[in-house]
Amino acid sequence: MNRTSASTRSEMDQDRSGKSSEVRIGHSLNEAERRHLATRIKTVLHCLKQNGISCSEDEVPNIALLGSGGGLRAMIALLGLVSQLKEEGLLDCIMYLSGVSGSTWCMASLYKELDWSTKLETVKENIVQRLADGSVSWLKRGLKLAKYHSEKDNFTLTDVFSALIVSHMVKEIDEHKVSEQRSNYTNEPYPIYTVIDKKCKHEGLNADPWFEITPDESGYSLTGAFVDSSCWGSEFENGKKIKDQPEMDMLYLQGLCGSAFGDIGQHLNLLYEALKHLITDKLGCTEESHTPQTQDVQNGYLMLLTLVELNLCVLRKEDPTVHLRTMKDLLKDKYDEAKNMTVHLEKLMTSEGKLPETELKDYTLSVCSSVTDMFKVWGVSDDFWFYILRSIEKTVKWIWGTTYNYLFAMEAPDVDLSIIYSEKRDYMDAGLLLNIPFFSVLRKERKIDLIISLDCNCLTPFKSVVRAAELCQDLNIPFPEVVAPPEGTELQDFYVFRGYGKAPTVVHIPLFNAVNCKGEILEWMKKYHTFRLDYSRNEITDLMEKAGVNIKNNKEKLLKVIGDIIEEKKVK
Repeated sequence: MNRTSASTRSEMDQDRSGKSSEVRIGHSLNEAERRHLATRIKTVLHCLKQNGISCSEDEVPNIALLGSGGGLRAMIALLGLVSQLKEEGLLDCIMYLSGVSGSTWCMASLYKELDWSTKLETVKENIVQRLADGSVSWLKRGLKLAKYHSEKDNFTLTDVFSALIVSHMVKEIDEHKVSEQRSNYTNEPYPIYTVIDKKCKHEGLNADPWFEITPDESGYSLTGAFVDSSCWGSEFENGKKIKDQPEMDMLYLQGLCGSAFGDIGQHLNLLYEALKHLITDKLGCTEESHTPQTQDVQNGYLMLLTLVELNLCVLRKEDPTVHLRTMKDLLKDKYDEAKNMTVHLEKLMTSEGKLPETELKDYTLSVCSSVTDMFKVWGVSDDFWFYILRSIEKTVKWIWGTTYNYLFAMEAPDVDLSIIYSEKRDYMDAGLLLNIPFFSVLRKERKIDLIISLDCNCLTPFKSVVRAAELCQDLNIPFPEVVAPPEGTELQDFYVFRGYGKAPTVVHIPLFNAVNCKGEILEWMKKYHTFRLDYSRNEITDLMEKAGVNIKNNKEKLLKVIGDIIEEKKVK
């Protein structure tokens, strides 16, 4: 492996297209972010003055607003909170807006609009209308899945989840790119989307999992290793781009950021149900087209449908006997191996109709392999069936977010060698590690003075902030002491964890609390549970109002916290 030293660069080298293609090793902020902050600080200064707070530019506090995970609930709640900040004249105090999981879906909808904060009421209404009344047809979802499959080297379950599930939840297929937002955040807080490096999570590398995506750069927040966001996903070696890949679009980014809104069983059920819909719709179209198909080819299509139905049946704890019999009939006089495995699987079925999970996975992959070979022998030319096959395989193998590693074969002393020697990395929902993106704004170069965290984690609204404090202690990162209220006490709508020295102050806002729910917290939690795929207009409006009330009721408290931070900066 050829390795070269990568010195810190204040500017990335440019390739022939004018886009940065070199990796940047270093902790400094990128030039575009620095320029934005220099402009934004004047907006913040004016906003503070409008709210009766006077200070110099040097005393302006860096304030970050963080949205948590929580599926559509988190998306809608963040929209409600941001809208209320605007109404209270406080939105322009915010320097950074960062999200994890569902809250990134809100960010994606906001930042695709140029200067969204100046027309927020219109932008908000358009988002609400889309979520309440919009839809994406199975045909469009299937075409999007086909596009991902045909264009990318690394096709994973994230592509399937984005095209089939996220598009339905957010009611659109957003093919804008994150780098296109470079011209859209001029008058807005600087946006930071977050994921984690899955392998680092499992290897226990506390400093390395945190991965941020901004319109300008993407990379490891604490380690200090970045690449131009338009190039993230392309193949690199030794710090040089050697093969282009399409820049990921915002639909895929939302799928990547929000890939863990449910548990594995719920995800599998959604994915197999979606694949069943696609296959069924395709079979209907095939019959209507009158395109001649041999009986063998038609049986191959039905094998895939039966395979998906078998997996759904097992997930739902239903008796799979009928599907196994159907598969045996379809495999008659065909591949002996797959037929024998079907018979073997039947024998393994318990008297309650249950099948061993491992054997079912092996069986599913074996049938996919057999059907792939059959289609090639029979000359099946419709790519649809091949990307359905690959989608089933990825679902079984549970492979998410595989992306070329821009740090591959590069010398970067602060980056763990397990990353350097890896040609590809797997990225996924940061909520699996921490459901609020504290570490995106805890880079010391960002000099954050105040963090406002909206926690949509209904059952454990202090879990993330407490865990962040523990991790920061392990990593020697300044963070305030966090003492969660005793169990059984009424949940309030505004908590302040005071930062001293270099530690930021954290204002923590549980979405549902005793103040805005008036004794009905559990009812609101049940109504807006994480695994819902859509809401009515009234439900959306009510949820935004609940989130907004947390700001409306605490405007003066928030201004006092900001004022106290400024007074401390004055005496330093």
